[in-house]
Amino acid sequence: MSATASDSTTLFDTFFKAEAKLFLLAGIRIALSEDGKDMTSQGIFTDKDLAQAHIVAKDHAVIAGLPLIPLILEFAGCEFQHMLNVDEGDRVSPGTLVAAIQGPATHLLRTERVILNYLCHLSGVATLTAKYVEALKGTRTTLLDTRKTLPGLRYPEKYAVLVGGAKNHRLNLSQMLMIKDNHIDRAGGIKPAVDKLRAAYGTDCPPIEVECRSLDEVDQAVACRVHRVMFDNMSLEMLRAALARVPAGIETEASGGVNLETIAAIGAAGPDFVSVGRITHSAPVADLSMRISALA
Repeated sequence: MSATASDSTTLFDTFFKAEAKLFLLAGIRIALSEDGKDMTSQGIFTDKDLAQAHIVAKDHAVIAGLPLIPLILEFAGCEFQHMLNVDEGDRVSPGTLVAAIQGPATHLLRTERVILNYLCHLSGVATLTAKYVEALKGTRTTLLDTRKTLPGLRYPEKYAVLVGGAKNHRLNLSQMLMIKDNHIDRAGGIKPAVDKLRAAYGTDCPPIEVECRSLDEVDQAVACRVHRVMFDNMSLEMLRAALARVPAGIETEASGGVNLETIAAIGAAGPDFVSVGRITHSAPVADLSMRISALA
């Protein structure tokens, strides 16, 4: 069915298991359903007409989403052959042949936009993520994503973040309990909020992270011995002061307003993590095109 440049699916298969796989397949199904019948192609081509498609990079990019190509074609009921010319996570330059596909013309034309929508978006996320990872080189800080993702695309986007070289923050609201300002205000303080969570979940309580707006809140979170303290929208000066208050054994995370111009200095201050919403919610799409030609 397909030939690959090498084993490009290891990370993909590891990430897309169980719930993540179900969400991915549901997204593909919806994407194909949104397009409905390709009446133009069906009116011009017969089921026996074959075509070949070349996916080509038109800009510099980190490629992510290649394992989606066969999944999308299989969902469309297409018998096909495809060859990957690059590996998942490879950096490509303009003019690079990324992949080639051969199959029924009607199927290739129907799936063209869905394949490109996924590849261009996920490669864009991976490309921007790689730039942030590069900016953190020389520091001890690990780049994390956030839950600021497009509805229905959280798992593919977070997968692309991994391809770009960063790590995932929590995938959903149950993987880590994050106490934010609304929780703190409702509970009457950080300690009451932490106590309520520990009482509610007991020995099965997931890790607790507290979003801190001030040095006083940092002190309160530390006193509760939470798993991680987040420094929310703090200046560099305040961030350094906050870090000095957190003992070993409690993780630290900087967040809020981080961009490519500021992330190196934040990393130099020394938090364990820095989380950036921009790598998913504001990533430009990578410029890829699919050239389809009929086979004699």
